[in-house]
Amino acid sequence: LKDQFDNLDKHTQWGIDFLEKYAKFVKERIEIEQNYAKQLRNLVKKYCPKRSTKDEEPRFTSCVAFFNILNELNDYAGQREVVAEEMGHRVYGELMRYSHDLKTERKMHLQEGRKAQQYLDMCWKQMDNSKKKFERECREAEKAQQSYERLDNDTNATKADVEKAKQQLNLRTHMADENKNEYAAQLQNFNGEQHKHYYIVIPQIYKQLQEMDERRTVKLSECYKGFADSERKVIPIISKCLEGMILAAESVDKHRDSQLVIDCFKSGFEPPGDYPFEDYSQNIYRTISDGTISTPKQEGMRIDSKTTVGKAKGKLWLFGKKPKPQSPPLTPTSLYTSSTPNGSQYPIFSIEPVHYCMSDIKTGKPRIPSFRSLKRGYFYLQGPALEDFSHLPPEQRRKKLQQRIDELNRELQKETDQKDALIKMKDVYEKNPQMGDPSSLQPKLTETMSNMDRLRMEIHKNEAWLSEVEGKVAARTDRRHSSDINHLVTQGRESPEGSYTDDANQEVRGPPHQHAHPNEFDDEFEDDDPLPAIGHCKAIYPFDGHNEGTLAMKEGEILYIIEEDKGDGWTRARRHNGEEGYVPTSYIDVTLEKNSKGA
Repeated sequence: LKDQFDNLDKHTQWGIDFLEKYAKFVKERIEIEQNYAKQLRNLVKKYCPKRSTKDEEPRFTSCVAFFNILNELNDYAGQREVVAEEMGHRVYGELMRYSHDLKTERKMHLQEGRKAQQYLDMCWKQMDNSKKKFERECREAEKAQQSYERLDNDTNATKADVEKAKQQLNLRTHMADENKNEYAAQLQNFNGEQHKHYYIVIPQIYKQLQEMDERRTVKLSECYKGFADSERKVIPIISKCLEGMILAAESVDKHRDSQLVIDCFKSGFEPPGDYPFEDYSQNIYRTISDGTISTPKQEGMRIDSKTTVGKAKGKLWLFGKKPKPQSPPLTPTSLYTSSTPNGSQYPIFSIEPVHYCMSDIKTGKPRIPSFRSLKRGYFYLQGPALEDFSHLPPEQRRKKLQQRIDELNRELQKETDQKDALIKMKDVYEKNPQMGDPSSLQPKLTETMSNMDRLRMEIHKNEAWLSEVEGKVAARTDRRHSSDINHLVTQGRESPEGSYTDDANQEVRGPPHQHAHPNEFDDEFEDDDPLPAIGHCKAIYPFDGHNEGTLAMKEGEILYIIEEDKGDGWTRARRHNGEEGYVPTSYIDVTLEKNSKGA
């Protein structure tokens, strides 16, 4: 390779170009990783919810799992950024620095080679010039010798001419000898420099170029390895991200989501009752049997007990309590109109069908809860958000109130801690006046105490609302249980919320028809009857009942059960005198009766 300087120049240039080509490849790979990470983050940001309140936080397991997957994907995008950063610092940056150093080193080695070549060329030119000069002087000396010999042989030539030609010959011969010596010296010098050039200088330069090219190859190998290591370092973290996605997918619980939907939309309203069968033939049959629509005699109202029992059985509705039926069509002679003081007119029935009309009046009240649900649903749809959440269904209102009470309790605890800290600080200031003025803490302490009083009032007010809601929900639940029990009754008198009894006299006798004021009618919507008894119990141990809401009892005392234990260890009971309260479930022996009635 001693004469392949140009080829080595081209090869080293190709090596640097290849190095820069790989650096460009790494740069584009880094841009791909950065764009990929950026697009992943934008995707996560696009589908992540923008939550401003706790109410908007995801609750369904499928939503929570999806948001966890988004978080893991965001971490995955971060690892792609780490890969790009590692490649940029360890591979691309190192390649660019090494490429610059490599170009500088190659340029230096090539300059040294070119200088050595130029010096050898200069030596050759000097040798060539001395050679040409020696050759020229030799030809001039030969010409001078030929001229001298011609004049010396010429008889006509003068002695002066011959002597002059001889001197010219001696001069040329001397100059030829000097050029000969100079040429010999230049030739020797050139040969020495040429030997040094090809055996010392150039091999050393080529060795340096070889070492440079080998280092370039090793650097490429290291960069290849660093390129792969940048990816391999993040594989464990990426694997954890993928495992997190799998765990998030496995955390989806269909039953929990269904329960959340139930809890979210559970209103607590009582479903409407069954639509009744309206027997329009009763009035016809009784009219035929009486033969008149005038007031029946008292004896005619007496009915055999056996027949009454049979009729009572026939009048029991298939699905328990019947909704309020419409009044049957009456003849014009059976009613007349009367005016109230405000001018409104209302119908008044005759005495003959009073046993049917009064039963309608008596059985109208149990259907009122369905109207109540309609009224509250209307306010829920139309009314604005109220402080006591009365615009919400009962169950949702209870949850909102409980959440507010919990928040107020947390705020009260913070204020209490702050008050304790201020009191301690005030004590320290009083003991060490140089640390501060105790009176400076009094405004803050007064403000804290005021906030605590306000929070206590808020908590008390919300607890009162919560107790009201829980009492109504419990009453409605017990009434629904009582209605379910009444559905199973096959004979005997129904509860006051039913429709018929086994006593015909009781069926006929009823309160006279009163013309209720509209406000009194609205009050009927909110009227809650005493809870029916669902069984009885016997006190095994005595209980004092000092706490509010509890009921004291003696050992062996018999009580009515009006609400079962809901898992908190307390059962709601009632005495014969109507006094109600909660007693420990472990202190009583409970007997539930399907056909038991309220007191």
